[in-house]
Amino acid sequence: MLFNVPQFIDIEDRIVGPFTAKQLGWLALGGVILLVLFNLLDTSAFAIACIIVGIIFGALAFYRPYNVSLISFIGSSISFIFRPRMYIWKRAAENDVPVRKTAKNKPRLLKKKELNSQKIEEISKILDLK
Repeated sequence: MLFNVPQFIDIEDRIVGPFTAKQLGWLALGGVILLVLFNLLDTSAFAIACIIVGIIFGALAFYRPYNVSLISFIGSSISFIFRPRMYIWKRAAENDVPVRKTAKNKPRLLKKKELNSQKIEEISKILDLK
């Protein structure tokens, strides 16, 4: 029995022309803010506000850093800044040798164990017998 598997499920549907619903929402919100500012400001101040609001809402609608929406990117950045840091494990360099303190509080270097093919064969024989 064959089943149709949906493809391209991560691509948003286009609502009006090349715009998605989120893009239309951001552009509409920018338009509403510009309408309010048009009624509150004089012409020169409105022109400056128009450029600023257009850049902000244009970026929110169309700019996708690291292939995520800008609002998600900003939210993740803010949560990263205020989230407590947790360091679980850090890999040590390969040349680092652990130091163990003896009873006399003198540090002594531990020797690295080396395995050769003969020791590996002995270990495999022991494991095969059990």
